[in-house]
Amino acid sequence: MRSYEDPCGVARALDLVGERWTLLVVRELLFGAKRFTDLVRGLPGMSQNVLSQRLRDLGAAGLVRIVELGPPANARVYELTERGSALEPVLIELGRWGSRTAFKPGAELSVDALMLALKTTYVPGPDFSCELRFGAGVFHVVAERGRLDIGRGPATQPDVVAEMDAKVLRGLVFGGRGVAAAMRAGALRLTGDQAAFERFAGCFPRPEPL
Repeated sequence: MRSYEDPCGVARALDLVGERWTLLVVRELLFGAKRFTDLVRGLPGMSQNVLSQRLRDLGAAGLVRIVELGPPANARVYELTERGSALEPVLIELGRWGSRTAFKPGAELSVDALMLALKTTYVPGPDFSCELRFGAGVFHVVAERGRLDIGRGPATQPDVVAEMDAKVLRGLVFGGRGVAAAMRAGALRLTGDQAAFERFAGCFPRPEPL
């Protein structure tokens, strides 16, 4: 990757993460480690060769590391280092800024992109603890005292467990789709406190476009 050869902190940051696709790879790792195949699914418009190169670049920059998981997983995963994780507030603010820009309808968000969208739009309200299941993907979303925590993996004693796909959740939090209607249609399955899920769904106002 070519350097800007500029001592400005912005330029030095862009030397590391300014290449096309790089920040989206970071986005896909913000909530926890992923296998290469999981990254491919989360970034369907990115070729595997480019993904491999971006992972090498991020590794060389000290932002991503490879972890070998032992039995029963026996898998190689990629995860952010402490310095890589420090990009989270940058991505949140960039997401807030970009979310008011018009986009072509029909494109879908990856699950991780949707979780980041929740962070960028969250308005503190009542507390809740939700476990969100998207097939094999599981996330915990917990709001406590005005602070939102999202991470990969199950919640500890959640108020409610919700099973759906990312498109359904996007419709519920940003598209005005009703929780009860989604349940009647079989698109959403809740185990636990429905009111807690409704509190969760109401904390993410859709950004007003410019």
